[in-house]
Amino acid sequence: MPLAFDNGQVHGDERRYMAAAIEAHDLRRVFGDNEAVAGVDLAVKSGEIYGFLGPNGAGKSTMVKMLCTLLSPTSGRASVGGYDVATQAGDIRLRIGVALQDSSIDGKQSGREMLHLQGELYGLSKPDIAQRMDDVIGLVDIGAAIDDRVESYSGGMKRRLDLAMALIHKPQILFLDEPTTGLDPASRTAVWNEVRKLNSEEGMTIFLTTQYLEEADELADRVGIIAGGKLEVEGTPVALKQAIGKDLIVAEVDGDIAAASHQLRGIVGVDDLDVRKNELTVSTANGAAVIADVAVALKSSGATVRSLTLRTPTLDDVFLQVTGAHLAESHAVAADESANAEQKGATR
Repeated sequence: MPLAFDNGQVHGDERRYMAAAIEAHDLRRVFGDNEAVAGVDLAVKSGEIYGFLGPNGAGKSTMVKMLCTLLSPTSGRASVGGYDVATQAGDIRLRIGVALQDSSIDGKQSGREMLHLQGELYGLSKPDIAQRMDDVIGLVDIGAAIDDRVESYSGGMKRRLDLAMALIHKPQILFLDEPTTGLDPASRTAVWNEVRKLNSEEGMTIFLTTQYLEEADELADRVGIIAGGKLEVEGTPVALKQAIGKDLIVAEVDGDIAAASHQLRGIVGVDDLDVRKNELTVSTANGAAVIADVAVALKSSGATVRSLTLRTPTLDDVFLQVTGAHLAESHAVAADESANAEQKGATR
């Protein structure tokens, strides 16, 4: 069942901000016969944290690369910090920090050397480089390994170094592409705190893609979800969740899923039913009144109930309604496809 978002509440054309740090108008990128980004209109206000979500292959990485001037648009236009991505790339690059998933770090240098070089490339003075290195090294918690060669780093440590390099020059606008992937919970929380601090104390605009919905919920002022190259919905996390407008009863069951589904669809008050493997999610206007009937119906179907919970909608529910899959599922499918491709390549 598609979301019935109120464009006035969620898209909010009146929120096409006076002081937009990032703007895109009918932005498109085509690769052969594939239109990866298919006419996106976007405005991110200066000083805003904007969460950008989408399943793998939806176009979010392509969108970020165009905004960072790493990829030219096929058509449409976009600006970052008031500068055009197609004609003023140099001006943009001086004002942004970027931590992408596929960044390339020289494994033969130490982390400290990489940070120092990054500071020099941005024209920082030696005292400023020293101060900023102390700040960002403390943030990302690499410890004594900062003086080791990067080739010895784990994947998570490389992500931390990449984030530190993006912050070394205190950019006006920061692009973070899944910045906490590979980090332990404590380090992830530390990064969240620094992101909040950069935003609240420095007024930094942050464009964030993430595979952790709680990250978007915690940090983002607004969230946009892209699917099939199009920006499908946009709004505050609260507004997006409220747009679903239903309580959710989630049952994990073993047994005849078809029989259980049939029983649930016959209950008065069940507005919609989503079935994912052994998980059944009931949408209803009054979960407290319906949950007992759900339990009875599941028992009558012969299914074994492993868990039965009543909750309000989450961003993952919004993501599911828009894209047809949970965010974790979309990443798992992509990981499986990548592993299969690697395995095929190894057997050739």
